[in-house]
Amino acid sequence: MLKYQQIAFEIEKYIEDNSLQQGEKLPVLETLMNQFEVSKSTITKSLELLEKKGVVFQVRGSGIFVRRHKRKGYMSLLSNQGFKSDLEDFHVTSKVIELELRKPTQEAADNLNLTLNDDVYYVKRVRYINGQTLCFEESYYNKSIVTYLNEEIVSESIFHYIREGLGLKVGFSDIFLHVDKLNKEEAEYLGLEAGAPKLYVETIFHLTNGQPFDFSKVTYNYQQSQFFIQATNHLL
Repeated sequence: MLKYQQIAFEIEKYIEDNSLQQGEKLPVLETLMNQFEVSKSTITKSLELLEKKGVVFQVRGSGIFVRRHKRKGYMSLLSNQGFKSDLEDFHVTSKVIELELRKPTQEAADNLNLTLNDDVYYVKRVRYINGQTLCFEESYYNKSIVTYLNEEIVSESIFHYIREGLGLKVGFSDIFLHVDKLNKEEAEYLGLEAGAPKLYVETIFHLTNGQPFDFSKVTYNYQQSQFFIQATNHLL
């Protein structure tokens, strides 16, 4: 984790630990520079990161303010960090259905910029929230980037392992949403009736250098899933 990312993490933790509410003011830029003993440019990058995440907003000439209206149990549709970070107060678990080193499908190869002769880790799992089915997930990880996966990693947080275990820096993602009805396989894994409504999300995750490393297809249980989007001027 880079210095500005660590500072952003500590500022966000300070907001959480002190239960700061929307509109409350944070210390001024100079105070933060002295507190963390870093340059103005480093603090500025930290604040820009927090602003993009929807944690703070800055008003020229007035200061830095808390922005986030956090609702318990809601997951960000724009997060690149895995949804466990949005569900800290809940018990999130996984059941691994399949973990295999294989060749990609044409669809996965196209989305990961691979050939059909390259290797990918294929992961199929069901995610649970407080014991209730949350989603059914199929993912393809480019093995040349995500060099190793096992069942223990896959049953926990793959993104935590990618960041902390492999030291990779997750950058941006492309997200495609589709509302439809559950097919027989999806319904069976989610414990619902075939034909029930579903939110189906395809995501291609990239590193900060632009390389795609994960193509995921997630079908959410409509009874357990709640989402939020925080729009900023960076999205307009």
